[in-house]
Amino acid sequence: MEIGVDALEFDVAMTADRQIVLTHDLTVSAVTSADTAPAVPGDPFFPFVGRPIAELTLAQLRTLECGVRLPRGEDDVFAATQIPVPGTRMPTLGAALGLVAAYGADRLQLNVEIKSDPTRPELTADPWEITELVTAELTKHRRMKNVALLSFDWRILLAASRIAPAVPRYANVEARTLAPGTRWLAGLDPDRFNGNVALAARSIGANVLSVDHSLITEELAASADGQALPVVAWTVNDPGDAKRLIDLGVRALVTDYPDRMHEVLTERGLPVPAPIRLQVGGGRRS
Repeated sequence: MEIGVDALEFDVAMTADRQIVLTHDLTVSAVTSADTAPAVPGDPFFPFVGRPIAELTLAQLRTLECGVRLPRGEDDVFAATQIPVPGTRMPTLGAALGLVAAYGADRLQLNVEIKSDPTRPELTADPWEITELVTAELTKHRRMKNVALLSFDWRILLAASRIAPAVPRYANVEARTLAPGTRWLAGLDPDRFNGNVALAARSIGANVLSVDHSLITEELAASADGQALPVVAWTVNDPGDAKRLIDLGVRALVTDYPDRMHEVLTERGLPVPAPIRLQVGGGRRS
């Protein structure tokens, strides 16, 4: 927020005690988390790293050290750009929303990606239940405006269309979710749409197509335009890729490095998001 962004994206999953936490993976990652101690003496689930989020309680997850990235191979370069914050615990969605509120960032777009894997039911919450819990937390924090729900598991999008029909729904796609026999598209057969993923996303009730940037071509951009479906590209960290995607007409770029994107936006004469700074006394947007 202090660098200046138009939106924040949160990946969330549900714990064994039905709490919503921020996590990229459905298992406790050895890259982003390290064990410190069991939640209670003799905890049979300890150590927690490598276990499914869905089988651990919030109390167990809160024992993890999540403030120091532990690189593995190709992650080394990325890890070197991250500032360690030892003592950081895995946050809840509510805590993240509270931080945004403390900055007075009421107009900041919040994109909540609900992690769900239809090929691994043992790791995955019921799509309806987790979508209800996420929307309940957003409602509690008065953040049902300027928010979107995202998922690779299109069953989540179907649930969201019923539970919160006014909230935009982003259909996430990557190569594996479009493969023959896919279980990611809520029962849709990609062949039925002759490879037109934008048409498939529109048929499921998506408002935005969120695509692995390496898959975005002129053909895909044109098909999405034909469906009046804005395209969001992820994860775009190279300025050259960003320029190509802007030329193709994507509406937004998801990035780990918003400072790099500022330079691209400035070069292209596009608006650069203003910083949002925390101010004493509750904080309002600067």
